[in-house]
Amino acid sequence: MKTKDNKNVIYWLFTGCFLIFIMVIVGGITRLTDSGLSISNYKLITGTIPPIGETEWQDAFKLYQQHPEFKHYNSHFTLSDFKSIYFWEWLHRLIGRVIGLVFFFPFLYFLITKQLTTSTIKKSIILLGLGAFQGFLGWYMVKSGLVDMPDVSHFRLAAHLTAAFLTFAATLWVALDLIYPNKKIINKTYRNLIIGTYIILLIQIIYGAFIAGLKAGLLHNHWPLMNEGKFIHPSVYAYDSFTANILENPSGIQFVHRMLAIVVVSLIVLLWYKSRALQLTINQKKAIKAILILVVFQFLLGVFTLLLYVPVWLGVLHQVGAFFLLTAMTFMLHRFSK
Repeated sequence: MKTKDNKNVIYWLFTGCFLIFIMVIVGGITRLTDSGLSISNYKLITGTIPPIGETEWQDAFKLYQQHPEFKHYNSHFTLSDFKSIYFWEWLHRLIGRVIGLVFFFPFLYFLITKQLTTSTIKKSIILLGLGAFQGFLGWYMVKSGLVDMPDVSHFRLAAHLTAAFLTFAATLWVALDLIYPNKKIINKTYRNLIIGTYIILLIQIIYGAFIAGLKAGLLHNHWPLMNEGKFIHPSVYAYDSFTANILENPSGIQFVHRMLAIVVVSLIVLLWYKSRALQLTINQKKAIKAILILVVFQFLLGVFTLLLYVPVWLGVLHQVGAFFLLTAMTFMLHRFSK
């Protein structure tokens, strides 16, 4: 019998992490190319294969023509146009299916061959639950854009994206538990500062999803001031209530995203500054340096994405930057927690 929680288990978890990363990239492209509503039905098995032949493509196109996105925005689309947006949504869903298979069947194999400890079994079941919930959120999000207006709810989009990030972070955390099984004395004050920064980063990621869902990145394409040379443009507080302005108003949401970017950078600089008084391991030093570099890179990406009016490639790169930053923060939190 093989030893429990061996290298194969770690490789399996990292494979899942990599596939989630690819799915987030493809999901970003799907969103930025407005491809997400091209497939209006969900077929778990038969949906794996795209339309084959002219007849099946025409049937898929006719189904798309019945929904709001075609009627409101894309009534000029030809079959060729439809195929281009269909591809990204199909690929996004295909990767989701592959992730499910990659998580479930190896888990079943490791379970039968008794290669998992009781703790890892429990954690793996949670990961499977997170993956299933993520798939449900994807369907729930698309559903919101097929009824009256051809736009998915930015709240559902944020839930879908955040769930993907958290599923990745949880999978990485379980892998790190296996790589670094020994506990050590920790500085709880510094650890709590990392947790606070992590939470603010997650909120910033949620606001990034709000930006994508409402296309708020196409407003106020100036930096550091907003339109008309104003730090706070009047449109930021145009809605009746404070809550509506920060949760539903595209201008207000962009302003919050701008300010949170500064907060995240400031907190990470503070983490770096305070770390100089600590006795650090090599991995802890690497984590801090990586986070410092990544947050500066991500901040600049955000600024240029805004100034250049959100080109697809730069928008995707900005989302990838957020992914890498969360990865580094997860690693850092683990190294300062266990």
